Amino acid sequence: MAEGKTYRIKTITEFHRLRGLPQPEHPLISVIDYAAIKHSTDNNPINWFFDFYSISVKRGANTRLKYGQQLCDFDEGVMFFMAPSQVLRVEVPHDDNATTRNEGWILLVHPDFLWNTPLAKKIKKYEYFDYAVHEGLFLSDKEEATIKTIVQNIRQEYQANIDKFSQELIIAQLELLLTYSERFYQRQFLTRKVASHTILTRLEEMLDAYFNDAALASKGLPSVQLIAAELNVSPGYLSGLLKTLTGQSTQQHIHDKLIEKAKEKLSTTDLSVSEIAYELGFEHPQSFSKLFKAKTNTSPLDFRQSFN
Repeated sequence: MAEGKTYRIKTITEFHRLRGLPQPEHPLISVIDYAAIKHSTDNNPINWFFDFYSISVKRGANTRLKYGQQLCDFDEGVMFFMAPSQVLRVEVPHDDNATTRNEGWILLVHPDFLWNTPLAKKIKKYEYFDYAVHEGLFLSDKEEATIKTIVQNIRQEYQANIDKFSQELIIAQLELLLTYSERFYQRQFLTRKVASHTILTRLEEMLDAYFNDAALASKGLPSVQLIAAELNVSPGYLSGLLKTLTGQSTQQHIHDKLIEKAKEKLSTTDLSVSEIAYELGFEHPQSFSKLFKAKTNTSPLDFRQSFN
């Protein structure tokens, strides 16, 4: 394999084969002990993308993962989620003296297993599948035990004799696992207050600077993707964190800051509504007026007249 090339793994069976594992007991779902996976520096580093979901808890692994532009060393236990078609870079350090302590598990679920079930659509609504590696879920011992029990139930179910109830029972356990994961992420946003509130403070400072920039008219309104990139977090993680801390999404924060600046201009300058709209990065004044009224229940002109 050539370094830097990305390799697509279409099936769980293919993943087992490439990682030196026995054939999976079920072709569409598999729980793998991380210690059983063979890592090699022969073709190092390697970029992968899977055609299936991956949910994992890893600890003490002598490997580094890179998702997007972020690296993560799994010296601590962390839960990590990947949706199909996301690129993951795996790098095994060249250290002959390194003692590898591979602990944890990986749950692989092919979308075909979810076909024709409510979870097939619902799974796409869990935002943490779009989070970056460094935004993994750090579990307490109690939380990890809860998740591990669910994963063990999934494994036991597909290892048993398959009958007409098997898929339904596994789907129920999968949904339980995803719901607990969402709960634990909400806990993480709240308990890691320093990191969370640092991001919130930087967001406010960034939006203030952006809307005070004289070049705003030519730059246009900031996008969620731009803001997230500046904060070095994924758009989904930023939105999830803000919703937990403030009850509002990133887009709503951008709009609130914009309306705050618009009110300032409407009340302290003689600029027309169109001129203010252009200065705030709108291509069409009608779009500005529509947003202003939606956020304030009054038009820009009516707001200005209330000061006269």
